[in-house]
Formats: sequence, structure tokens, C-alpha cells
Amino acid sequence: MSTVNLELLYHPSFRENPRFLPRSKMIKPRSLTYSSKLLCNGGCFSNFKPNRIHALRATSTGSATVETSESADVIFKKTFPLKRTETVEGKISIRLDNGKDKENWQLTVGCSLPGKWILHWGVSYIDDTGSEWDQPPTEMRPPGSIPIKDYAIETPLKKSSSASEEDTFHKLKIDFDRNSAIAAINFVLKDEETGAWYQHRGRDFKVPLVGYLHEGGNAVGASTCLGIWPGALGQLSNILLKPEGSHPKGQDSSSHSREPNQQNRCLEGFYEEHSIVKEVSVENSLSVSVTKCHETAKNLLYLETDLPGEVVVHWGVCRDDAKRWEIPAAPHPPETKEFKKKALRTLLQPIDGGKRSRVLFTLDEELVGFLFVLKLDENTWLRYMGNDFFIPLSNSSSLLAESRQGQFTVQEEKDASEGVVADSSRIPGKTEEANQVVSHTAYTDGIITEIRNLVSDIASGKNQKTKSKEAQESILQEIEKLAAEAYSIFRSSIPTFSEDAILEFEAKPPPVKISSGTGSGFEILCQGFNWESHKSGSWYMELKEKVAELSSLGFTVVWLPPPTDSVSPEGYMPTDLYNLNSRYGNIDELKDLVERFHEFDIKVLGDVVLNHRCAQYKNQNGVWNIFGGRLNWDDRAVVADDPHFQGRGNKSSGDNFHAAPNIDHSQEFVRKDLREWMRWLREEIGYDGWRLDFVRGFWGGYVKDYIDATEPYFAVGEYWDSLSYTYREMDHNQDAHRQRIVDWINATNGTAGAFDVTTKGILHAALERCEYWRLSDQKGKPPGVVGWWPSRAVTFIENHDTGSTQGHWRFPGGKEMQGYAYNLTHPGTPAVFYDHVFSHYKSEISALISIRNRNKIHCRSTVKITKAERDVYAAIIDEKVAMKIGPGYYEPPRGPQRWSSAIEGRDYKVWEAS
Repeated sequence: MSTVNLELLYHPSFRENPRFLPRSKMIKPRSLTYSSKLLCNGGCFSNFKPNRIHALRATSTGSATVETSESADVIFKKTFPLKRTETVEGKISIRLDNGKDKENWQLTVGCSLPGKWILHWGVSYIDDTGSEWDQPPTEMRPPGSIPIKDYAIETPLKKSSSASEEDTFHKLKIDFDRNSAIAAINFVLKDEETGAWYQHRGRDFKVPLVGYLHEGGNAVGASTCLGIWPGALGQLSNILLKPEGSHPKGQDSSSHSREPNQQNRCLEGFYEEHSIVKEVSVENSLSVSVTKCHETAKNLLYLETDLPGEVVVHWGVCRDDAKRWEIPAAPHPPETKEFKKKALRTLLQPIDGGKRSRVLFTLDEELVGFLFVLKLDENTWLRYMGNDFFIPLSNSSSLLAESRQGQFTVQEEKDASEGVVADSSRIPGKTEEANQVVSHTAYTDGIITEIRNLVSDIASGKNQKTKSKEAQESILQEIEKLAAEAYSIFRSSIPTFSEDAILEFEAKPPPVKISSGTGSGFEILCQGFNWESHKSGSWYMELKEKVAELSSLGFTVVWLPPPTDSVSPEGYMPTDLYNLNSRYGNIDELKDLVERFHEFDIKVLGDVVLNHRCAQYKNQNGVWNIFGGRLNWDDRAVVADDPHFQGRGNKSSGDNFHAAPNIDHSQEFVRKDLREWMRWLREEIGYDGWRLDFVRGFWGGYVKDYIDATEPYFAVGEYWDSLSYTYREMDHNQDAHRQRIVDWINATNGTAGAFDVTTKGILHAALERCEYWRLSDQKGKPPGVVGWWPSRAVTFIENHDTGSTQGHWRFPGGKEMQGYAYNLTHPGTPAVFYDHVFSHYKSEISALISIRNRNKIHCRSTVKITKAERDVYAAIIDEKVAMKIGPGYYEPPRGPQRWSSAIEGRDYKVWEAS
């Protein structure tokens, strides 16, 4: 389906602004890692001005002073940019008061946090029933408002320029006539920078303008006639509104004045604040310089930072290249304490009115290096690129060369609570996971206990045979609701899938038996359409003519477009699921095509859209949420937390797709119907498996249910969200992104794979910017899903959304074959886009597929990365195939194997072992 790739944009530091409230006491224990860009100046590893040399001297009070000296040599200078996120708490303010006169009132919505805030809002009328939204009358819409279909308005909040409103950075004022028939103003607040939606108690904010609506749990404002202000000003409230005219619904859409069912109403002024929490990006810096003082025969290390609060340096020194921590001999700076005889802790001294802090260390000449981490509070430790900071104290050529490249030799993960250097390598997310488990123990125990009690009820019912089938089904439904709600709560938390488990699983040889949903491991997938394929009206027949050629190229699986009738011609807005007469052809032509592929032993995947479905009918409120056809569901099949379609189902277990009603998979009748429909597709059409659209929208456990019911040969889900960016530059570490994909696969119990969006994104950055070092993670493995769970990773460089005529995230032009040289030689299941197969790349793609098949490379093949530098990436796969991409030079190492060139193209080359 069509999706837009979003880059995360962060604001600069707001650390010193008193309007932000850092939630340091609320932040869970964590270890933060910061990457820095090397700042070079005339070849020196420094961003300091080189024309003056400064000596750092310690005074009697322990403070550092800077003096110009001819007898001091600069050994090391560097400024480390520290880019971190800080949880800040602000307020959403809501004020209702009368404006210029008693006839006109005004609603003001404000937000005290930075961002690009949008008010997504609508109104309800007195004679309406239910929770539907309508667009407000034209004269009520502030400038800049944009209509959203026929049910809502989006209006940007403007930054306040009023000095008297220091607590509100952004605000929006909505004027309305008290004599109109508007019963309530409904809204949610959206931060366009992050895509986050902010609601009230899990529902829309509702500002009631009539008394009876105060009963709702999402209503804001006083429920009694209390004024905005106490005392005499409170007399502004208790205004009794009487209708002065009416218009039938549908007439005079600009005013929407209606008779409010003969009901008087008390319009109450109020002011409320609601807490809001957001992660904002904060940029600080750390400057370190080392100077050799000939007068004292000592090294002086000066450290200065603008980090807030009381910053502690947890530090030690080392005497050789092993970088073993030890405590140096005295003297030590003031405010230094020994920590468990393993390290020292020094509190930095504030300067510049507390805006910065610094410390000076006096160190012996024979020491090789200074090791440290920064401690902001009990929960936050700052480290360098995942390791301890290491500052060289020697001016030997090897150390200086190492420093200039920014490749510090560092110890592995340090246990911050013990102050020791750990021997084992770090598993991303594992420490954070342990902390998360501790902090949520009580809450998760409660959920687990509740589910176990429900299961016990079922067990006792079966043993005693005293409970009806309906009662047991009711309990099962409650379990499913609990599971969906729990997953919704925790899906955005830290990783829960252990890499150890993945590594242990992947170490096993490929099974002989084909696994349902994951194939044999030797599949090569072709996407058999593009975004324009529907326009011919006979795509099935056109593709049928190419089946033999696809087989000769080496493809074993083909992915066909969505087969159902759809509001959009491309098929991704389905209506009647059993109607398979689409813009691509009719049901008989589809059957013929599938049969033709089977004649050439090519498996066929059907593209099924399970997250959402377009309704054929409106409900009594004019909302499209009643379905037709064989699956004639009502609004119980629609999730309850999408404000656009007013579903009566449960809350969504995933992210909402706002263009169509999102289906509530927690409903048993929905899952039953979908299982039967998918089994019908398998039997009637002959599909061998599934491509699952927009699986971010619902829990992976429901996918397992559908996989178990249909037993496909192969299944792959589209879990596409944005990678991690800092100031528009892609982060090197994308573990959090691939972890979200792995979490979804794990939720399916491994019954389905997922498109490796992480690998595609990293290939983009590596090839566009000539930064091929990105293709190796911190542990020397592929940085995408293919590096963690290759048997479930479907690698690709382009599809109908990212490329074709949509071009939402097009692969770097002219570098497509580098991408295929990577995917078709590496583990995982490679997918090739139709537009590339039938292009001038055909012969090169065919040669790469032949190399893969000839050397029996499969989804669990082993990768040894032999080079990952600025201009070249190289790897050896299964000790059979060597490859390189990038303009840089590489030849496979000589040894027992003899390497012969198999294919060479623009900035890529592949060798085979003979």
C-alpha cells in the first residue's frame, strides 16, 4: 500500500528554558550512547584554534586556570557533540470564556512544548446522537484551517508572541456564537514532527457546550456553573442560553444554527491544564584537552561541558594497550571519591554562573590513557559510541594516528552500577530490557495473574463440564482483549526479543522439512506488478506471458497484487472481499495465471489487506462504517479509537490507518470470517502464501491465527516505519528500528517473515553518501533484520510504494545493482522489483541469481564482513562467495581458497571460490 517515509526532526536544546520540566525522576535507568562527528582543523584532531598553545595549571583551590605558555605541548584536543533526548513535561491548556460580548464565546487551546502542533477538530450538534464529528461552520474556522474529508478540520497552532502568556508557546483561538446549535467541540492534538497524537484519557478531548454532555469521561470543563475566575468575576458564568432561531440540518451550512431541542443550557467558562510528555532532542558538548607541562613533568587533562546539573566523572587510567582500569596515585581533584577500589568519581565544578562545569586532572607521564564515563544522575550515564571514553595521554605516532581517525581502542560494556569493565560484549537493549522488567514487575504480574485466572476458569469449566460453550468463548474473548490491550501499551517500549535467542536459533542448520509460512530457505521472490499495472485492465493476462521467462531467470516465488474489488484501483482499499473482479482482471483470469505459475514450480503469494476495509454504507449518523457483500459487518468490526469512523469495537492493537475504517481483530466474528476468506483464497484461487499489508496496524498474534488456519508455504508482512534520524542525518545505530520489526515477527511466533526495511534504509544512506561503514553494526554483523533473524528477513531495495511512479522512498539512482549485489549474495530471502527485472538490469540480476543458486546460498547463510570503510564494503558468504560494493578497492584474501571473478559491474564485484 502507499506509505510515506517520515524523517524524524528534532529541535535544538531547550535545556535552559524554565517552561520545560525534565522528568529525570520518571526516567527509567538507562545507558545512553552518543556518536560524534570528527571536527578537523588543518589536519589536527581538533576544533580548537591552533595558533596558541595553552598550559593548564591547578590553583590552590583546585580550579583550573588557562595561561599562555611556551613550555607546554598539546597532546590531544577534541570537542564531543553530545546529542541526547530528554523527556520533558508540559501542559495542554484549555480555556473557554466569552469574547467581545456575551453573544460570542472563544475556545483557546494551547501547548507549552515545542513542536509543529496541529489541532484535529470537529463539532457535535445538539440533535446528533452518538459520538460523531461534523465540520464546523465556515465562519468558525480560524485562518489556515484545512478540511479533512467531511468530518473534521485541521488547524495549526501559532506560536504565541504575548509576553503575558509565558506558559503557552503555541495556541489557537476558536470563536463561536453562543446561539448556534453546537453541543460540543471535539479535538485531538497532533505533533506533526513526531506523528504523535495526544488524547484525553485515551479518547478525544470534548468541550461540552450543553450540560448533559458533561457526563462523558473525556469531557473537559466544570460540570457546575462555576466561572473562570473566583469572586465577582465569577458572575460571568451562569449564562443561560436560549435559542434564537433554527435551521434544518443540511441547510445554510455556513451557520449551522439549529434549534437545540428546546433545551436550555448553561455555558460555563473554565480554564484547565492537562499534562503532556514529549521526548525532545538536546544538544550539549564535551571539550577535552591534554597538555604536557615540561615544568612539572605532568600531563594536565582539562574537561569542560555544558551538561546541566551536577555532572560526575567516573574515571580511571590505564598503563598499556589493554586499557585496564586502575586508580592513579594522588593528588586527585577536589570532590573526588573512591568507588569500590575500582574507579574514582569526581564532581565537576560549576562555572559561568552554573551554565557550564569543568575539572582539571594532573596525571603522571607514564600513563597511556584516561578512561571515563559521565554520570548525570543515578539513572543516566553518557558514553562514547557504546563504549567508555578513552583519551590518549601519549604523543606516540600510533596513538595520535588512532585519535585522528576517531577509532579509539575501548573496553567493552561497563557495569555502571559496579564501576568495573565487563568482559562480555554488549547485547543491544539487554540492559535496558532488564531495567524495564524491574520497573514494570508489579504491573505485568497483575496482567499475567488476570489472564491466568481466566485460563483457569476455562480449564475448570472443561473438567467439571458445568460451563456453557458461550461462557468459555466469553472468557477467551476477554483474554484476547487483555492481550491486545497489553500489546498496545508495551509495543512502543524497549526491545523484548533477546538477540541471544535469535543467535541460538540461527546457529541450527536449515531444516529439511518446509516450515509453514517460512518456506525452504532458498526462495527468491519477484514482485509481479508495479503501481501502474492496473491501468491495462488485463494485467493477469499480460503477466501470464512472462511466467516462463521469470522461471528461467531463477525466481521461485511471485507476489501478485491485491485481488479484491477496491475503492482505489491499485487494490489497497478493499470493499467486498469475496469479489475478485478487480482492475487487474477477473477471477477466472487470476486462476489461469496462478495455474500457469504452478506449471513452472513457482509459488504464488496473494496480497491481502487485513488492517482496514472500506465500507459500502453509512450509519444513521452519516459515517461510512457499515459493510456490504458476503461479509456484511456493522460498526462493531471497527476499532473504537479512530475518531474518523466511530467504531464500536475495542481499541486498536496497532497504529491506525486513517484513510479507511480499521478492522478490530479482537472480535471473534471478524477473525472467523477472515480465516474462512483466506482458506477460500487458498482453495479457490490456489495461492501458496501471503504478502500481508500494513501489519503495523494490528497485533502480530492475530497474524499467527490466520497463518495457523491457512498453513501457507510462505508469508511476509509489511512493517514499515521510519528509521532513526538526528537533525535529518540517519543514525548509525538502527537497533531500535530493527527491533520493532523483530518484535512483530516474534508476536507471530515466527510464522511469518517481514520486509527488511532497516537494511533498505541503511543501504540508502551508505550508497548516497559514500558511507559504506554503515553496513556493519557495532558487533561486525549486518545492521538490518538480516543481521539478527535472517531466516525471517525479506530483503528488497524497491517496491510499488518506494519506487515505480509513486517514488515515496526511491533507491539511489544508478546504484540499484549495488543493492542487488548485496541482497542476492547475503542471507535472508531476496526480493526483486518488477520494474528492475524487465529493464537493462535484467542480465546482471539473472547472473547474481545464478551465483546464489549455484553456491546454494540460503536465508541462514553465514556472513563474514571483511571490510566496511568509507568507500567500500566487502563480505564473504558461506566461504563460497566473496563480494564488494562501493568505489573503493578490495580483493578477497588469499588462502586455501582460490577466488575467481563471477560478475563485475559499476562499483560492485562478486567472486566464487573454486
